Amino acid sequence: MAKISYASGLSDVPLIGETIGEMLENIVSRYPDNDALVAVDQNIRWTYSEFLQKVDELARSLMSLGVNKGDRVGIWAMNYAEWVVVQFATAKCGAIMVNINPAYRTFELEYALKQAEVHTLILQGRFKKSDYVGMLYEACPEVIESRPGRISTEKFPFLRNVVFMGNIPYNGMFTWDEFLSKGINVSQDELKERESTLNFDDPINIQYTSGTTGYPKGVVLTHHSVLNNGYTIGSGMGFTEKDKLCIPVPFYHCFGMVLSNLACVTHGTTMVIPSPAFDAEAVLKTVDSEKCTALHGVPTMFIAELKHPNFNKYRYDTLRTGIMAGSPCPVEYMKQVNEKMNMKDIVIVYGQTETSPGVTMTTTGDPLDRRVTTVGRTFPHVELKIIDPVTQKIVPRGERGEICARGYVVMKCYYNNPSATRQTIDSNGWNHTGDLGIMDDEGYVKIVGRLKEMVIRGGENIYPREIEEFFHTNRKIEDAYVIGVPDEKYGEELMVWVKLRDKETLTEKELKEFCDGKIAKYKIPRYVKFVDEFPMTVSGKIRKLEMRDISIKELGLEKEATIETA
Repeated sequence: MAKISYASGLSDVPLIGETIGEMLENIVSRYPDNDALVAVDQNIRWTYSEFLQKVDELARSLMSLGVNKGDRVGIWAMNYAEWVVVQFATAKCGAIMVNINPAYRTFELEYALKQAEVHTLILQGRFKKSDYVGMLYEACPEVIESRPGRISTEKFPFLRNVVFMGNIPYNGMFTWDEFLSKGINVSQDELKERESTLNFDDPINIQYTSGTTGYPKGVVLTHHSVLNNGYTIGSGMGFTEKDKLCIPVPFYHCFGMVLSNLACVTHGTTMVIPSPAFDAEAVLKTVDSEKCTALHGVPTMFIAELKHPNFNKYRYDTLRTGIMAGSPCPVEYMKQVNEKMNMKDIVIVYGQTETSPGVTMTTTGDPLDRRVTTVGRTFPHVELKIIDPVTQKIVPRGERGEICARGYVVMKCYYNNPSATRQTIDSNGWNHTGDLGIMDDEGYVKIVGRLKEMVIRGGENIYPREIEEFFHTNRKIEDAYVIGVPDEKYGEELMVWVKLRDKETLTEKELKEFCDGKIAKYKIPRYVKFVDEFPMTVSGKIRKLEMRDISIKELGLEKEATIETA
């Protein structure tokens, strides 16, 4: 009888039955003087003891603003030290942190604030062309006329507080120092009392991922799911208190928050932030100056680092491990990272936000060919199966099917979206990923496609339906369909096929200007094709695979389409 595509990850190490706050205090008691966080751009270097003080201070400040257990605290910022403090402080006081993508614009911000029912919003100042305060004022003008802590708006009925991550006195907002000073009104004993009411199965985080309905879905994760996922990932890289991880990946994403921050803290490892936003040379310089032993990144980041003109200016002899994840990586670049960056023990993690996020991982002990051509084997304490999407039966090893995962990693639900939750998590607790994979005889998994139409551009998961619905708000457009086409740099790029209404005209430039400032820049299609009709099946369904094939040929992307990925 053929072996089926099912695996259960074994381990002699039990799951951690603690809240994030309890885990942090245990780590601090073991490594109080070890560097916890280094933010190069901010000239910050905190020991674990100092980091815990910052976390407790911020947790008490949140409580002083009336943040109760289960209240949602949104954070809209790039990779700053304060982001990490908020991450652990919300966990300590039992609030649910809502990660808001700093690439979001007003349309997307409004949705996140409403859908997550955000009580307190923490936001950064202007960064390059992004005016975060201006966008908030545009989304919620009532903030301008409100006193800090007294926001009342029909549009966002749950919103009470806005905290500015700086000391410019904006209308309706607490400055950072004003916010932190309020912590004196809540004692450490009161914080301890709050913590005593928390359970490791409590929800602690909402992260947004787009869906086929066209609107982002809020993935609800718990202390237990993200804490154990981070610990497992750190263990897979062999992290100890002597390691230093350079983190250029965004914190708002699971890659930064779990695979990076929690992987570090659960092992007493140092978190090193090279810059608020990705900068290839800042990464290379930081790896050298801080003597980092590990580095994370999506493939586009590693490619940018390898191709940087000053690459040979810096030393990489302290590097040994790290994670490449987020999107498939060309095998040749994976080999270059191994050789040129000294990352002999680099690994790949596969998963999705709904699974906290990791479900499979290569290990430092896997042979190179396994680490560059597969996404590894099943996590400890996690079940994985590959099923026929039609019959739902588990397929034999070596056959293609949909990847499903079950265990502590599976999200609690989509926030305020029970129907979408039921579509993703079946009655037996299996999370259906929508990804197609093959499991070999030794349990290694290779990703071979997707059931859903998700496009992965440089590590960003993009769902075409969301962008298509946005295009439908343009009165000149009758219909629009978005697809992914291969790209050497980003793995995939977006392309939109557009059908205009009768007698209407629209140029590619005008279409992109329509998007600018309304949707995140990475969601704006690079390629535009105006058509009179779309390829359709006999039953009237759009043939996106045919559209992709046509586009590859017309754009001359045949070479990019043949790039082998892990």
